Order: sequence, then structure tokens, then C-alpha cells
Amino acid sequence: MLTAVGRLQEYQIIGRHLPSEANPTPKLYRMRIFAPNEVVAKSRFWYFLGKLRKIKKANGEIVSVNQIHEKRPQKVKNFGIWIRYDSRSGTHNMYKEYREMSRTDAVDALYQDMAARHRSRFRSIHILKVIEVEKSADIRRPYIKQLLVKNLKFPLPHRVNKSASKKIFSSSRPSTFF
Repeated sequence: MLTAVGRLQEYQIIGRHLPSEANPTPKLYRMRIFAPNEVVAKSRFWYFLGKLRKIKKANGEIVSVNQIHEKRPQKVKNFGIWIRYDSRSGTHNMYKEYREMSRTDAVDALYQDMAARHRSRFRSIHILKVIEVEKSADIRRPYIKQLLVKNLKFPLPHRVNKSASKKIFSSSRPSTFF
């Protein structure tokens, strides 16, 4: 179902039970679904709504489908994601944190991480909630806390000079440690 890395979009889907004489104005249900396209998003909406309420596609309707875009896609943010996933041994709840540019990138990183660490498939992961963690005090995981240090630097000690003016073949070995 998940075709390629970075291809997820976030959709807001609003649906309801079909109006009847007993209930002319049924309650609306809104979900934020991460899916590769609108068709998969609608399918996931009916899947989750069928589990939560006694509504299925045959006796329900989708009122609106909107794609949600990131407010600030150029800013690096910390995200907390609550999930429930089915493993070979049972169902597990989990909270994970990611440092990404957008919610969809964080969810994509989650799917890749769950596939790598737990051999979990797209269909067996249910995303419960995705929040942006604004305060650094609220971050729980040490692998994200280590990136919040004030003067964080990533030194590159073994740099090779690519000077165009230098000869290709030299009699002395170049020094790459500065």
C-alpha cells in the first residue's frame, strides 16, 4: 500500500451515517488520516469508523475530504506520535518521537522505523495521535534530547580538498586532517 518514501499526505475526512427518518441529522465524524492518496485515505477512514462506530461504507457517506498542508514546512520541529500496532505476538501501544520538517515526514519516518525495528507493515500500524512538541522540557526520548543542545555541531574532520588548480598526481601524500 505504501509505495515510496516521502509520499504520504495528510487528509482531513468528515463522514457520517446516512440520514434516515429516525435520525435526520446524524453526527459527523472527523479524522486526520495519513495515506499516499485520497482513495486510500477514504478507505482507511471507513476502516477506522467501522471499528469505532456501527457505520460502514454501505450505510454512510463522506461529507468532505481536504488535504492538510504544513503551516511552516521550512522549520525543523519535534513530533510525538502515539500508535497502536499489531505484531506477531499481539497488539501494542507505543509513543515515539521524531525530529522532522513536517507531520507527514515524521509519520513517514515512523513507518520506516517500525518496518526496520519491528518488521511491522503499513496495514498493521494505527496512528492514534500526532502532536508537535513545542517545549524542549516535554521531550521524553534521549535520542531527540541530544539534538537540542545549544551549540550543537557536527564536525567533519576527514575532509579531502578538491582544488582544481592542484595536479592530479602528486609526489607527496595529501593531509586530510586539519
